[in-house]
Amino acid sequence: MALSHADHIAHLRAEVALVTSALLGADLDAPVTSCPGWVARDLAVHLGTVHGWAAQAAATGAKVMFSPGEPPADDELAGWYAARAERLVEVLDGLDPEGPTWHIFPVERLNRVWSRRQAQETLVHRWDLEAALGATTPMKPELAADGIDEYFELVVPRILSRGTVNLPVASLHVHCTDTAGEWLVRSGDDGAFVLTREHAKGDAALRGAAENLLLALWGRTAPSAPGAGVDVVGDQAAADAWLAIGGN
Repeated sequence: MALSHADHIAHLRAEVALVTSALLGADLDAPVTSCPGWVARDLAVHLGTVHGWAAQAAATGAKVMFSPGEPPADDELAGWYAARAERLVEVLDGLDPEGPTWHIFPVERLNRVWSRRQAQETLVHRWDLEAALGATTPMKPELAADGIDEYFELVVPRILSRGTVNLPVASLHVHCTDTAGEWLVRSGDDGAFVLTREHAKGDAALRGAAENLLLALWGRTAPSAPGAGVDVVGDQAAADAWLAIGGN
């Protein structure tokens, strides 16, 4: 199931192309309901800024402060985004995936973290943008499953470290039905977050296509919503507690 550094860069290129295409002629005032308070313009500026920040950090391997800066004019936004994304891909493509770097995430400081994080950041925000504009492109199942893995490995520990949400006591099993991917997440005996990649029974289980599971875990969709495509098995309260962690 694991995707390589090169795989992530290839997926990043494809997702960037979809974002750029969506921005051309888009209603930049369209509300992004999955990112409350944002319109399409805000999302594009955020994603382009993240790309610029990531490119600088990956290129130098040094700590870089995240600074939004001055957003471009609306008629320059698509080109501005594309240029920053192109620079990011260029930087990542020239890196040794196992080489050292700097980043803010609770995993090893290796270059391959940047290619994965940027591919997944772009995937979810591409969906946000397309959903705001009216029609979404299906996610590649292997990339969505990789996103679930990264969500549990990187995003959940980062959110828990902030102290804004509590680690659920009950366990959760997540199972992709359209591609390889199974995970069990739980609280360990010491109260720490535990992730294993296995077929195992949890207090609750989420089953569905990788895209649907990823969107539910990131808080983009609710399993109970029509067409969400996620089956909840077992303890509903346990599933709700894990889904409440969400993302950003």
